[in-house]
Amino acid sequence: MATAPKAANKNLKAVPAADASAAQPANSMKMILIVVGAILLTLAAAGGAWFFLGANQNNAPGSPSTAPRAVDNKPPVFMTMETFTVNLQTEDMAQFLQIGMTMQVADQATADLIKLNMPQVRNRLLLLLSSKKASEILTIDGKKKLAADIIEQAKQPFSPQGAKPEVTDVFFTSFVVQ
Repeated sequence: MATAPKAANKNLKAVPAADASAAQPANSMKMILIVVGAILLTLAAAGGAWFFLGANQNNAPGSPSTAPRAVDNKPPVFMTMETFTVNLQTEDMAQFLQIGMTMQVADQATADLIKLNMPQVRNRLLLLLSSKKASEILTIDGKKKLAADIIEQAKQPFSPQGAKPEVTDVFFTSFVVQ
């Protein structure tokens, strides 16, 4: 009789061993699914980053995403201009424009070039501003067009064979029409 319980115990031990070996493939299958899921999640994140940060490098020439990105990597260089006060072209009565602005330029070398030629820059801008009517510059669209005109004037070379200064934007810091 003593042998019968041992045989029963051997059978009991053999059954849990079979269950343990059956549980191991289930656990390893879960681990494989977790690893595969992590890899897919990483690939999806990398693909999203590639799409949003650099996928548009192959756009048509001249599109904003293919423009040189030298300015993007450097901090912006701003030049605060002295306030301009000019007589506007008369419509019904005499009106004045007092305007403060800051120019954004490509780099410090461009800022130095503009500072060196500030009398020419101020003359160009005074002539431009005094050629405007109040009705032309009071609307948002009028201000945007004025900013574009200012950029165009500031980009003109200072000598016949001189380089064009790279002015990228103009920001109005004050704008008063009286």
